[in-house]
Amino acid sequence: MTAAVATAVALTLGASACSSSDSGDGGGSKGGSSAKADAALTSVVNASTKKGGTENFEISDVPDSLDPGNTYYGWVQNFSRLYARSLTTFKPAAGKAGLEVVPDLAEGLGVPSDGAKTWTYKLRKGLKYDDGTPITSKDVKYAVERSNFAPEALSNGPTYFKAHLLGGDKYKGPYKDKSKDGIASIETPDDTTIVFKLKDAFADFDYLATFNQTAPVPQAKDTGASYVQHIVSSGPYKFQSYEEGKSATLVRNTNWDPATDPIRKALPDKVNIRFKVNQTTIDNNLMSDNITVDGAGTGVAPETQPKVLTNAKYKAQLDSSYAGATGYAGLNLHVKPFDNIDCRKAVQWGLDKASVQAAAGGDPKGDVATTLLPPTVNGYTKFDLYPSAGNKGDVAKAKDSLKACGKPNGFTTNLSARSDRPAEMAMATAIQASLKKIGITVNIKSYPSGKYFSNFAGVPSYVHEHDLGIIMTAWGADWPTGFGFLDQIINGSAIKPSGGNNVSELNDPAINKALNEGIANTDATARTKAWGEVDKLVMENASVVPLVYRKNLLMRPTSATNVTVTQAYLGMYDYLLMGSAK
Repeated sequence: MTAAVATAVALTLGASACSSSDSGDGGGSKGGSSAKADAALTSVVNASTKKGGTENFEISDVPDSLDPGNTYYGWVQNFSRLYARSLTTFKPAAGKAGLEVVPDLAEGLGVPSDGAKTWTYKLRKGLKYDDGTPITSKDVKYAVERSNFAPEALSNGPTYFKAHLLGGDKYKGPYKDKSKDGIASIETPDDTTIVFKLKDAFADFDYLATFNQTAPVPQAKDTGASYVQHIVSSGPYKFQSYEEGKSATLVRNTNWDPATDPIRKALPDKVNIRFKVNQTTIDNNLMSDNITVDGAGTGVAPETQPKVLTNAKYKAQLDSSYAGATGYAGLNLHVKPFDNIDCRKAVQWGLDKASVQAAAGGDPKGDVATTLLPPTVNGYTKFDLYPSAGNKGDVAKAKDSLKACGKPNGFTTNLSARSDRPAEMAMATAIQASLKKIGITVNIKSYPSGKYFSNFAGVPSYVHEHDLGIIMTAWGADWPTGFGFLDQIINGSAIKPSGGNNVSELNDPAINKALNEGIANTDATARTKAWGEVDKLVMENASVVPLVYRKNLLMRPTSATNVTVTQAYLGMYDYLLMGSAK
């Protein structure tokens, strides 16, 4: 059943995310010097099988964490596959093929039973860590326990396993529960078998298994939050060095056996990554061919855009990919006056989304959004509950809503945005100007992206104390289905003390129920239909303001090899495939 579901979803999504030409897993690849704009959307650009060289990444801020069990940023999910193997993963391939879920640590996809309430995986034989010790199913179980049940140490990642495993609401996590058995609903009858027992049917489980939370962690080597300093590798690369907030260097893991790993080619000898590099500096380094890739995968800064779009050489190196993501503003239900639905609707009606799109970089960086689900995600339904001419807002209806919420003269609120993301800051400024026209005064508060969710916008107590009524964010699917997109940003069970992404703190019983019933439905057609209906419930609640369906204006330097866009990881380049000719 799971293989059929995955294939059907991949075909559906690929048709909407990619243009008509598709070279599958690399056929029809193009050389770097002759490749055209958008070539990497459907083919592998500058294909190479040559081993060696150094790959250089740069990032405008710091990661939330490079620990596979303590991250939620899409680029880290993509990057960490170099050193952390999960039970399943997305096939490293061009076009539609890149949405196919394939076995990774597991020798096959999950075997469902009990109406998709039980899922069983068998690990490949011969798997080893970088120190040569065997990888076992118990290490995978432990990885899930530490990543989902220890918020006191690891707060950044999602908690799908905690929400859906039997007894997930009772288990205290491996740092508090000192029993050797761990959570009873993950069984390891032998060193190569792992069985997940769920409260309800979960038709997307093979997608969930792609999360690097299933990357094995040996319990004896785990040091909680400081594990990031000494990560034990299960992939083709291991850490040679890691300097918090500055850089990391990966080198070959000599105990990685390619015979156990049919999907990784592991071409570069070394991978360097530098943190906290100014975005325009990163853009200039791409243009000068001084680095291999902008690791964040969100595209060039707005101020760089004119330079690359008007220069024929640079334009040929661009790929404008749909990110499978929506940039939006969350209205926090516990920050007055957004506890009143009419005050929320005033923002919905009054916002000039056309100006916000222009601030983000215009058409090359995204389309105006009217729904939370983007068009490239399975379950998207086109609708607009707050329409206006030219997407410029409806001042009259906004003022009617202000009267209805008891604020006829408007009100003042704070808005949070990420300081090192120029496009997001520009969008925040556009929102500020737009809402001023209807009497809402917006004060912008900026924070660094690396700690945005763990310390600020994802911490309810901080949000309430600092009156962050509007929270700028963007979201891409954890996996490319409606549930994989929606659950962690609108389900009440996703609200956490820190590191949360349900920034509105939406906890509506009808929405929670619709989500849980949808994922338990093993009928793929009915399940897909359910996600559009959930999206409408959220928009009726008015706690989320969709802004843009995001595009990434990516740039590939001429020395980068095996470059292709993956829709499985938010329309950035596939880091498992990439290499460098340098």
